[in-house]
Amino acid sequence: MPTTDKPWPQGTPCWVDCSVDDPAAARDFYSKLLGWEVLDSPADAGGYLMAMLDGRPAAGIGPKMGDQPMPSVWTTYFAADSADRVADAVRAAGGTVFMPPFDVMDVGRMFVAADTGGAVFGVWEAKAHSGAGIFNEPGAYCWNDLHTTAYAPSQEFYRQVFGWSYDEIGGGGMTYSTFAGSDGRPMGGVADTTGQPGPGVNYWLTWFQVAGADAALEQAKSLGATVLMGPDDSPFGRMGIVAGPQGEVFGLIDTTVTIG
Repeated sequence: MPTTDKPWPQGTPCWVDCSVDDPAAARDFYSKLLGWEVLDSPADAGGYLMAMLDGRPAAGIGPKMGDQPMPSVWTTYFAADSADRVADAVRAAGGTVFMPPFDVMDVGRMFVAADTGGAVFGVWEAKAHSGAGIFNEPGAYCWNDLHTTAYAPSQEFYRQVFGWSYDEIGGGGMTYSTFAGSDGRPMGGVADTTGQPGPGVNYWLTWFQVAGADAALEQAKSLGATVLMGPDDSPFGRMGIVAGPQGEVFGLIDTTVTIG
């Protein structure tokens, strides 16, 4: 079982959370779909819920912040040694920092930003909460990829901010690359969605690992979700993309079932 208690290296996808109108309903949905035990947080945490898997933090669920209407979303957070320095790098690379970095009690320091293509992401500087404590396991997130119509400019943006290198692995009409940090190990991906059907919004997609993609997609539907794509086979696993009952989009993948 892949687990960690240490802060993640800078630039690594280290945490995911969803912002929804009804966190209690999301608690019920994801507990049934992914086997989470969702815990209440302290009163000063603003209604944020911590999803646990095998006793380790797996993801967060929280209410939408602010007064402006916004869709329900899953947000990918990248680890930072210093949130303030990464915020400076985001601005220098042409991205947008929506709020200056701020402390979240004693658990970490964070901010939310958008890259030059408009895709939104978070940055997390670990303190008491180092990020996900379990990953690459059924019920936990296992991959995060950027779906963008600004493929090359987005690669350059994250290269400047986090120092990523890229390995182009696309084929058959698909343009796709994996990104890696200084150790060269793939941490996630970037997909060129130019010309593909969809809303045309650039976004980060969180993938959760499951034991059996077909059954998981059927269960998601029975719980009120909408299957947007799949199930499909790929070299990476059997997969599908889902919109939760409140509209938040995420992926489900069984990485044990692959095609060559």
